[in-house]
Amino acid sequence: IASGSPLTKAEWPGLRGPRRDGVVRGVRIETDWASSPPVELWRRPIGPGVSSFAVQGDLLYTQEQRGEDEIVSAYHVKTGKPIWKHRDASRFWDAHVGAGPRATPAVADGRVYALGAKGILNALDADSGDVVWSRNAASDAGAELPLWGFVSSPLVVEDVVIVYTDSLAAYDLATGEPRWTGPGGGGSHSSPQLLTIDGVAQVALLANGGLVSVAAADGKLLWEHPWPGIGIVQPVLIAEGDVLFSMVNAAAAPIGTRRIAAALEPGGWSTEERWTSSGLKPSFSSVVVHDGHAFGFDGRILASIDVEDGERNWKGGRYGSGQLVLLADQDLLLVVSEHGDLALVEASPDRHTELARFPAIEGKTWSQPALAGDTLLVRNRREMAAFRLAMERSH
Repeated sequence: IASGSPLTKAEWPGLRGPRRDGVVRGVRIETDWASSPPVELWRRPIGPGVSSFAVQGDLLYTQEQRGEDEIVSAYHVKTGKPIWKHRDASRFWDAHVGAGPRATPAVADGRVYALGAKGILNALDADSGDVVWSRNAASDAGAELPLWGFVSSPLVVEDVVIVYTDSLAAYDLATGEPRWTGPGGGGSHSSPQLLTIDGVAQVALLANGGLVSVAAADGKLLWEHPWPGIGIVQPVLIAEGDVLFSMVNAAAAPIGTRRIAAALEPGGWSTEERWTSSGLKPSFSSVVVHDGHAFGFDGRILASIDVEDGERNWKGGRYGSGQLVLLADQDLLLVVSEHGDLALVEASPDRHTELARFPAIEGKTWSQPALAGDTLLVRNRREMAAFRLAMERSH
């Protein structure tokens, strides 16, 4: 019997992995893809949507559109076999992205939490798909449907699940009852991000107009840092306790990346801009940070900057509007190009060096990849596929 194994920690609990930072730890793969290429385990059609994956035990979870129904679906990780589907009579479409849900589910303690493009928030049993509770987070917030739909991927913190429609809101994991509502910030393409700064657990949200952070315990505003623009990517906490984030302008053209310091002073919280760099201008692909350097997309070209001063290290390698994860133990970037190729790139500040490339999936690929153990999952709006990555041999 396929099982989400509720008593085991999720291998890939939702958007961008265990810490929502796009970093994979404790995994070392073979980099010679000429002799040990990724092995396709399965591929299958999927309904439209740009949702990525959550993985726990034998099951993966994602969202898709099937006709007039918005679907939260579970498939077997190793075979692609459909296990269950939860349907809501809801359909969203926009001219830029097309039809289907945008947000990535979160899985925790045997339950899946998913936000639909029109604001339906479901808590489902991870093994069966049975509804534990369901409500409309957009209606709760009095939020109007944005042109791009609701994009925020749910974040589980302790005993609440946090989503963003027109404001940050936390719901009781067990009952779905509202626990707190944070400040509103207008629209956002970004998702709540758990940060701990000066010992305080907080939830940051890159809203249109800047970065806001609230107390994880009660949703009270701690600090905000204005930067006019549209929030799409995830903020990143770097080793020094500062935060990196990026904005795009009203025309959806990327502006750049900014480093700020947030600190708890005797009189309250304060923020200070360290620098703003045009050397790394992501649009909707979040950056990763490794050994004092940030890696991401400057427009449609891969680039790296020094987080100390924002100066560009290098720019090179065309992958379209791709996505990436960092294999931290090997100083490697695993890039999924907009056209569906997989590429291995050195996470080095010295230069752009591509080590290997492999055709994985065809068509415009905007969803973020997920890596659970040795299984890499990729999808676009038409199909999804799983590949086994050879693990590095011991020498």
